[in-house]
Amino acid sequence: MTAKPLLTALLPLVSDLSRDLPDQERYRRLLQAMRSLLPCDAAALLRLDGEWLVPLAVDGLSPDTLGRRFRVSEHPRFQQLLSRPSPTRFPSDSDLPDPYDGLVNAPGVDLEVHDCMGCPLMVDEQPWGLVTLDALTPGQFQSLELDALQAFASLAAATVTVAERIEHLALRAEDEHQRAEVYRQASGQDKELIGQSPAHKRLADEIRLVGGSDLTVLISGETGVGKELVAQALHKASNRAGKPMVSLNCAALPDTLVESELFGHVRGAFTGAHGERRGKFELANGGTLFLDEVGELPLTVQAKLLRVLQSGQLQRLGSDREHRVDVRLIAATNRDLAAEVREGRFRADFYHRLSVYPLHVPPLRERGRDVLLLAGYFLEQNRSRLGLNSLRLSPDGQAALVAYGWPGNVRELEHLIGRSALKALGQHAERPRILTLGAADLDLRPSALPTVDTPSQQPDTAAPLPTTGLREAVDAYQRQVIENCLQRHQENWAAASRELGLDRANLSRLARRLGLR
Repeated sequence: MTAKPLLTALLPLVSDLSRDLPDQERYRRLLQAMRSLLPCDAAALLRLDGEWLVPLAVDGLSPDTLGRRFRVSEHPRFQQLLSRPSPTRFPSDSDLPDPYDGLVNAPGVDLEVHDCMGCPLMVDEQPWGLVTLDALTPGQFQSLELDALQAFASLAAATVTVAERIEHLALRAEDEHQRAEVYRQASGQDKELIGQSPAHKRLADEIRLVGGSDLTVLISGETGVGKELVAQALHKASNRAGKPMVSLNCAALPDTLVESELFGHVRGAFTGAHGERRGKFELANGGTLFLDEVGELPLTVQAKLLRVLQSGQLQRLGSDREHRVDVRLIAATNRDLAAEVREGRFRADFYHRLSVYPLHVPPLRERGRDVLLLAGYFLEQNRSRLGLNSLRLSPDGQAALVAYGWPGNVRELEHLIGRSALKALGQHAERPRILTLGAADLDLRPSALPTVDTPSQQPDTAAPLPTTGLREAVDAYQRQVIENCLQRHQENWAAASRELGLDRANLSRLARRLGLR
């Protein structure tokens, strides 16, 4: 390759170094320039994050690639690229599996990658990530000079260095508050907030805005949208990020244990209290306390919580001693708490204390093509779990995911991908190199959705009138209604109390009288 074409390709990138560009646009231009300099079918820029490679930009690859996380130890080509300081070109007949097999966008072609080359990006003499090029045509890279890729990699390293320094300056301008990382290690670590849609970007902007403050945040949204992930991002964006974030699912505890979990107890405070125990508030001192399903808290506990939030002081159960705590509270609910206040099931003063900064998490159906990025994340997880070389979506599978309404949101998508991958693999007598999930494999028919039976749909299972009298008949009927309701809600007493229109404490007392508890 002569110097003139190389200079022509690189000059726009040099100009971009002095421009204020969003990182995504800066990386997109980088890959476009690389493909014009080194013709190929696909290119990618990946950042090294611990033992994972995180795609930051792709050109010519399936859009779900941006949601994938590649564990370096599971991809020998990536291992080789990172182990060498100079560019590496793999032979066309290499038997090493390619992580992009089946992911290259080539209409009407379903081939594995044949040619691959790449180069590590070094920042401050440390590996920062990789640039990779892939081609479906055997021998396409044999005539290319590796020096051209090395020159490009050097400029790419300068580009990412500029991007990181711009980001660092932006963080300093925000009082050096920590910012929630959009992409983090996936397995065994915190999950990520993944998305590029306007709705997701608005949410990310609000997280950055309120994350650095100490304001109490009330996160609302449908079941499965990722409210806990938002809470984690708020904590990481705060000046409390170095302190613990302690979580409590308010719907998972009996009323009698909620106070002990929140405030702690001393020995002898109640039956079974054999020693002194700190509660969640004290464990989170200096950090963040996250109350999930806060709408399930009993009214009596709400009153005590309000006092702690206002004064910063609490008493353990069975003790008169005051303990002072410094805790930022983040709460989440899938219920309309304003309506709960109007119905008398939630304290108005506690509601206003929680909703200092309301933050709504959009449902998946309002996030457009974010579903493909999230699908890519779950596809890569399942590819690793099932021991596959490649797990991908067909074009009609992608279209089906985008068109679907997602009543269960991201959690439903996660379960769908895992279930569909397992079923599709079971249809093959031999393990395929590339497993493709089509629309038929995803089984997104409306009839597959869970439904809640209405009384008219349920069989007449009421107990017959006992010979002993009306009271026994009423008790038997109530017992059966409660048992059926609990079965529908997988023994979740809070959900059952809402359906039955009973206060949770009243339902608990009734269940004990009927011998159900």
